[in-house]
Amino acid sequence: MNIYQIVLDTNVLVTGLQSNKGASYQLLSILNDERFQLNISPTLIVEYEDVLKRKNENLGLTYKDIDDVIDFICSIANHHQIYYLWRPLSTDPNDDFIIDLALKAQCNYIISYNKKHLKNIIKLGVDILTPKEFLQLLGKI
Repeated sequence: MNIYQIVLDTNVLVTGLQSNKGASYQLLSILNDERFQLNISPTLIVEYEDVLKRKNENLGLTYKDIDDVIDFICSIANHHQIYYLWRPLSTDPNDDFIIDLALKAQCNYIISYNKKHLKNIIKLGVDILTPKEFLQLLGKI
């Protein structure tokens, strides 16, 4: 069985925690599925924490809840240190680190709602899918 390697963009994490409906939430609920492996880097984890803690009241989560989510992600994901930069590949410089991680981890997919910012990575063999598209690929919807 082929195990897909993925990077989960912060916008998907936020959307999935905002509501218990929709593809982002459904994807978060199966993060430990054996058909794919989540990949993270220190930069991505710092961004997860920063964004979630800034939006904690809108999400209805305490800082401890957010720490628990991040701890869970860290416990199931492949960890990568990034020693080289492919920049600039993203049309948004704030997203370049996601591309760096996807290339380092040899990912099949970046799961994101920002397809237009990340589209340049496609030429390097990494596709960008929305949560719904990824769930369709898995046969979950």
